[in-house]
Amino acid sequence: MPPISDQKKLTLNSISLLANRLTQGIATFVLTAAIARTLGAEALGQYLLAINYYYIFVNLASQGFKTLFTRELSRNPEITPVYLVSGTLLQLAFGILGCISMTILVFILPYNEKTSSICYIAAVMIIPFALSNITEAIFQSQEKMHLIAISTVPVYILRLLAIIGIIQLDYGVTDVIGILVISETLILIIQWLLLIGIVKPVWQIDRDFIWKTIGTARTFFAIEGIGIIASRIDILILSLLGSEVLVGIYGAIGQLLQPYYIVSSSVALAAFPGMSKAVAEGKEKQRKATENVIEILLSISLPFLVGMIFTGDRLLLFIYDSPDFAKEAIVLQIISMSLITAAFSRSFSYLLIANGLEKLNLIEVVITTLVGSLTGILLIYQYKLIGAAFMTLSICITNFSVMMYFVYSRLFHLQLLKILYRPLLISLLMSIVFFLLEQIHLDFLLTLLVASFAYVCFAGLIIFRKSRKIS
Repeated sequence: MPPISDQKKLTLNSISLLANRLTQGIATFVLTAAIARTLGAEALGQYLLAINYYYIFVNLASQGFKTLFTRELSRNPEITPVYLVSGTLLQLAFGILGCISMTILVFILPYNEKTSSICYIAAVMIIPFALSNITEAIFQSQEKMHLIAISTVPVYILRLLAIIGIIQLDYGVTDVIGILVISETLILIIQWLLLIGIVKPVWQIDRDFIWKTIGTARTFFAIEGIGIIASRIDILILSLLGSEVLVGIYGAIGQLLQPYYIVSSSVALAAFPGMSKAVAEGKEKQRKATENVIEILLSISLPFLVGMIFTGDRLLLFIYDSPDFAKEAIVLQIISMSLITAAFSRSFSYLLIANGLEKLNLIEVVITTLVGSLTGILLIYQYKLIGAAFMTLSICITNFSVMMYFVYSRLFHLQLLKILYRPLLISLLMSIVFFLLEQIHLDFLLTLLVASFAYVCFAGLIIFRKSRKIS
């Protein structure tokens, strides 16, 4: 059987990660809509606030290790048995620390008793999720991302059905969070069962390895920690200067951007092992790989922005069935603008890490967080939801500007016209489609289906023409 080409391997891994993240994203989206429709904006705000704190602390406790492990195991697969056991013990300690830290912080902050209790339960989820990051890092380093999808997709579907069922039975957000804790534990168990079939663990604790890993991962901890705070700071500031109701509305609006984030994360993450290997092959190959990833992401983000401009208010009303959400369509449109810079920034982040320049990522997240926090406090205090939207946009622009400078000064320049040509062409064609659909006043669902079909046709045709030219 002939070996799988790098392009096919990237495609297969991208599809596997996409299936995982798409299922997770759809489940999260449906859950958000269900809570908003059934329990109201305040309950949704409590849920989203707990999840935001959870994501901050789980990233502080685990993502630095996951990124480091993926890079090192991609380069040195023979050390996988050592990373599995000693890395799991290390991750367990940091998971427990993250759980305790989140609990203490929420206790200190001025939330009401019910909101705090929901956050305390969410903190428990940090431990199983952090531990599963070790198994997923091994799957990614071996480019067997399909095993991640096998272990997560069925669980995501089952827990969504369970949560919708208990919501219909008048259970609250506390019970929803409890099911999430159970599901993350189940995913961890399944991944270990899959992993021991391909990796033989070395059942010993390597103390030198643990201390060395902590030292090496410090930069990744800082990058991931500050980065996740920067990405969630708008919700946190809004919860402290506003209310859970505003958090619910803003979070619900932000959920509509999740399809893009799911796809962009999957594509960039699937390309990361290849970027790490390409370091030894020269900057030209890295440049081409980076340009391809950015072009793919822009081909999604630019048409998405066009769609939000034309149909944002109708989409919010269709999903959440409430004028309170629909009247904030301008917030959705402002936030959607950030997807343009995100296409570059996400690719640049992995590119710098692949080249061992993660300290530049640290500098970037520090600058971005400072800018975002200062602008956020001023804008949210004065303008509430609109202020939060502009804060998000300012964070993304700062992130993009700093990352672009680092890539251009340390690695290479991009062929921007070549990157932008096809995404802009697709966006222009989609603008025409949306304009024509507005003139004939179709039902919204039918409008969505026609626009989606048109996008698939345009993107597919342009990609087909590109592949023919390459061949």
